[in-house]
Amino acid sequence: MQVKICGITNIEDATAAVAAGADALGLVFYPSSPRHVDVDTAATIAAAVPPFVTLTGLFVDAAAADVEAVLTKVPLNLLQFHGRETAQYCEQFRRPYIKALRMKDGLDVHAAMDGHPRARGFLLDAYRPGVPGGTGETFDWQRVPQDSGRAIVLAGGLQPDNVALAIAAARPQAVDVSGGVEASPGKKDPQKVAAFIRAAKNQ
Repeated sequence: MQVKICGITNIEDATAAVAAGADALGLVFYPSSPRHVDVDTAATIAAAVPPFVTLTGLFVDAAAADVEAVLTKVPLNLLQFHGRETAQYCEQFRRPYIKALRMKDGLDVHAAMDGHPRARGFLLDAYRPGVPGGTGETFDWQRVPQDSGRAIVLAGGLQPDNVALAIAAARPQAVDVSGGVEASPGKKDPQKVAAFIRAAKNQ
Protein backbone atom coordinates (compact mmCIF):
# COMPACT_ATOMS: atom_id res chain seq x y z
CA MET A 1 0.00 0.00 0.00
CA GLN A 2 1.38 3.37 -1.01
CA VAL A 3 0.73 6.43 1.15
CA LYS A 4 0.69 10.08 0.12
CA ILE A 5 0.77 12.81 2.76
CA CYS A 6 -0.78 15.88 1.15
CA GLY A 7 -0.85 19.53 2.13
CA ILE A 8 2.81 19.75 3.12
CA THR A 9 3.71 23.36 3.87
CA ASN A 10 7.14 23.18 5.51
CA ILE A 11 10.37 21.19 5.53
CA GLU A 12 9.81 19.80 9.03
CA ASP A 13 6.55 18.12 8.05
CA ALA A 14 8.08 16.85 4.82
CA THR A 15 11.06 15.22 6.51
CA ALA A 16 8.90 13.74 9.29
CA ALA A 17 6.54 12.19 6.73
CA VAL A 18 9.42 10.72 4.75
CA ALA A 19 11.00 9.34 7.92
CA ALA A 20 7.68 7.69 8.80
CA GLY A 21 7.60 5.94 5.43
CA ALA A 22 5.53 8.17 3.14
CA ASP A 23 5.80 7.22 -0.53
CA ALA A 24 4.63 10.60 -1.80
CA LEU A 25 4.19 14.17 -0.60
CA GLY A 26 1.65 16.66 -1.89
CA LEU A 27 2.17 20.39 -2.38
CA VAL A 28 -0.99 22.43 -2.85
CA PHE A 29 -0.85 25.23 -5.43
CA TYR A 30 -4.49 26.23 -5.00
CA PRO A 31 -4.58 29.73 -3.48
CA SER A 32 -7.91 29.22 -1.69
CA SER A 33 -6.62 26.27 0.31
CA PRO A 34 -5.37 26.73 3.89
CA ARG A 35 -2.55 24.39 2.84
CA HIS A 36 -1.45 26.50 -0.12
CA VAL A 37 2.30 26.96 -0.60
CA ASP A 38 4.02 29.61 -2.67
CA VAL A 39 6.55 28.61 -5.29
CA ASP A 40 9.63 29.61 -3.31
CA THR A 41 8.52 27.65 -0.24
CA ALA A 42 7.68 24.67 -2.43
CA ALA A 43 11.13 24.78 -4.02
CA THR A 44 12.76 24.79 -0.58
CA ILE A 45 10.67 21.80 0.50
CA ALA A 46 11.43 19.97 -2.75
CA ALA A 47 15.16 20.34 -2.18
CA ALA A 48 14.79 18.39 1.07
CA VAL A 49 12.83 15.49 -0.42
CA PRO A 50 14.79 12.29 -1.18
CA PRO A 51 14.94 11.11 -4.82
CA PHE A 52 12.60 8.12 -4.49
CA VAL A 53 9.74 9.98 -2.83
CA THR A 54 7.15 11.20 -5.35
CA LEU A 55 6.73 14.94 -5.12
CA THR A 56 3.21 15.83 -6.27
CA GLY A 57 1.79 19.21 -7.17
CA LEU A 58 -1.94 19.79 -6.72
CA PHE A 59 -3.77 22.27 -8.97
CA VAL A 60 -7.42 23.28 -9.35
CA ASP A 61 -8.43 24.72 -12.74
CA ALA A 62 -5.19 26.68 -12.86
CA ALA A 63 -4.12 28.71 -15.86
CA ALA A 64 -1.60 26.71 -17.87
CA ALA A 65 0.93 29.50 -17.45
CA ASP A 66 0.63 29.22 -13.66
CA VAL A 67 1.37 25.49 -13.77
CA GLU A 68 4.35 26.11 -16.04
CA ALA A 69 5.63 28.79 -13.65
CA VAL A 70 5.62 26.26 -10.83
CA LEU A 71 7.35 23.64 -12.96
CA THR A 72 10.21 25.99 -13.78
CA LYS A 73 11.14 26.23 -10.09
CA VAL A 74 9.79 23.09 -8.42
CA PRO A 75 10.90 19.62 -9.63
CA LEU A 76 7.52 17.91 -9.39
CA ASN A 77 7.37 14.21 -10.27
CA LEU A 78 3.60 14.05 -10.60
CA LEU A 79 0.74 16.48 -11.24
CA GLN A 80 -2.63 16.14 -9.53
CA PHE A 81 -5.63 17.94 -11.01
CA HIS A 82 -8.70 18.55 -8.85
CA GLY A 83 -10.92 20.68 -11.06
CA ARG A 84 -12.69 20.34 -14.38
CA GLU A 85 -9.49 19.84 -16.36
CA THR A 86 -9.78 17.97 -19.65
CA ALA A 87 -7.36 15.30 -20.77
CA GLN A 88 -5.93 17.69 -23.34
CA TYR A 89 -5.23 20.25 -20.63
CA CYS A 90 -3.63 17.71 -18.29
CA GLU A 91 -1.41 16.22 -20.96
CA GLN A 92 0.08 19.49 -22.21
CA PHE A 93 2.60 19.62 -19.37
CA ARG A 94 4.22 16.33 -20.41
CA ARG A 95 4.38 15.07 -16.86
CA PRO A 96 2.68 12.04 -15.34
CA TYR A 97 -0.62 13.06 -13.78
CA ILE A 98 -3.51 11.78 -11.73
CA LYS A 99 -7.04 13.12 -11.96
CA ALA A 100 -9.20 13.65 -8.90
CA LEU A 101 -12.83 12.58 -9.12
CA ARG A 102 -15.28 13.93 -6.56
CA MET A 103 -17.71 11.15 -5.77
CA LYS A 104 -20.95 13.01 -6.31
CA ASP A 105 -24.12 10.91 -6.24
CA GLY A 106 -24.76 9.56 -9.71
CA LEU A 107 -21.20 10.01 -10.96
CA ASP A 108 -20.32 7.40 -13.59
CA VAL A 109 -16.81 6.66 -12.38
CA HIS A 110 -15.91 4.45 -15.34
CA ALA A 111 -16.99 7.13 -17.82
CA ALA A 112 -15.01 9.77 -15.95
CA MET A 113 -11.93 7.57 -16.07
CA ASP A 114 -12.42 6.93 -19.77
CA GLY A 115 -12.17 10.68 -20.29
CA HIS A 116 -8.54 10.57 -19.14
CA PRO A 117 -7.03 7.52 -20.84
CA ARG A 118 -3.43 8.61 -20.18
CA ALA A 119 -3.86 9.46 -16.51
CA ARG A 120 -1.47 7.54 -14.27
CA GLY A 121 -4.33 7.01 -11.83
CA PHE A 122 -7.43 8.51 -10.24
CA LEU A 123 -7.89 9.99 -6.80
CA LEU A 124 -11.40 9.41 -5.50
CA ASP A 125 -12.49 12.04 -3.00
CA ALA A 126 -15.66 13.01 -1.15
CA TYR A 127 -18.00 15.49 -2.82
CA ARG A 128 -19.10 18.76 -1.27
CA PRO A 129 -20.56 21.48 -3.52
CA GLY A 130 -18.06 24.23 -4.23
CA VAL A 131 -15.15 22.54 -2.45
CA PRO A 132 -12.58 20.81 -4.69
CA GLY A 133 -11.07 18.68 -1.94
CA GLY A 134 -9.83 18.61 1.64
CA THR A 135 -13.34 18.38 3.07
CA GLY A 136 -12.44 15.89 5.78
CA GLU A 137 -15.50 13.87 4.77
CA THR A 138 -15.71 10.26 3.69
CA PHE A 139 -17.88 8.71 0.99
CA ASP A 140 -19.28 5.21 0.50
CA TRP A 141 -16.16 3.13 -0.10
CA GLN A 142 -18.25 0.43 -1.76
CA ARG A 143 -18.56 2.81 -4.71
CA VAL A 144 -14.89 2.38 -5.57
CA PRO A 145 -14.79 0.28 -8.76
CA GLN A 146 -12.88 -2.97 -8.52
CA ASP A 147 -12.88 -3.73 -12.25
CA SER A 148 -11.55 -0.53 -13.82
CA GLY A 149 -8.03 -1.74 -14.45
CA ARG A 150 -6.83 1.73 -13.38
CA ALA A 151 -4.82 2.73 -10.34
CA ILE A 152 -7.03 4.11 -7.58
CA VAL A 153 -5.94 6.50 -4.85
CA LEU A 154 -8.47 6.68 -2.02
CA ALA A 155 -8.94 10.02 -0.25
CA GLY A 156 -11.61 11.82 1.74
CA GLY A 157 -11.88 11.81 5.51
CA LEU A 158 -9.14 9.27 6.11
CA GLN A 159 -7.35 9.21 9.44
CA PRO A 160 -5.30 6.73 11.48
CA ASP A 161 -8.32 4.99 13.02
CA ASN A 162 -10.28 4.37 9.81
CA VAL A 163 -7.70 3.91 7.05
CA ALA A 164 -7.43 0.15 7.58
CA LEU A 165 -11.20 -0.21 7.24
CA ALA A 166 -11.17 1.98 4.16
CA ILE A 167 -8.47 -0.09 2.50
CA ALA A 168 -10.28 -3.33 3.28
CA ALA A 169 -13.51 -2.00 1.77
CA ALA A 170 -12.17 -0.13 -1.26
CA ARG A 171 -8.97 -2.05 -2.07
CA PRO A 172 -7.17 0.94 -3.60
CA GLN A 173 -3.57 0.98 -4.74
CA ALA A 174 -2.80 4.01 -2.57
CA VAL A 175 -4.31 6.28 0.08
CA ASP A 176 -4.04 10.04 0.43
CA VAL A 177 -4.44 12.03 3.64
CA SER A 178 -4.17 15.68 4.58
CA GLY A 179 -6.47 17.01 7.32
CA GLY A 180 -6.69 13.63 9.06
CA VAL A 181 -3.08 13.88 10.24
CA GLU A 182 -2.93 17.57 11.11
CA ALA A 183 -2.47 19.47 14.35
CA SER A 184 -3.99 22.49 12.57
CA PRO A 185 -4.63 23.34 8.92
CA GLY A 186 -1.29 23.22 7.12
CA LYS A 187 0.62 21.81 10.09
CA LYS A 188 1.03 18.05 10.42
CA ASP A 189 1.07 16.10 13.66
CA PRO A 190 4.08 13.76 13.28
CA GLN A 191 2.56 11.16 15.60
CA LYS A 192 -0.65 11.07 13.56
CA VAL A 193 1.35 10.85 10.33
CA ALA A 194 3.34 7.90 11.65
CA ALA A 195 0.22 6.17 12.98
CA PHE A 196 -1.58 6.64 9.66
CA ILE A 197 1.29 5.19 7.65
CA ARG A 198 1.61 2.20 10.01
CA ALA A 199 -2.11 1.49 9.81
CA ALA A 200 -2.16 1.77 6.02
CA LYS A 201 0.87 -0.37 5.38
CA ASN A 202 0.10 -3.12 7.92
CA GLN A 203 -2.56 -4.62 5.67
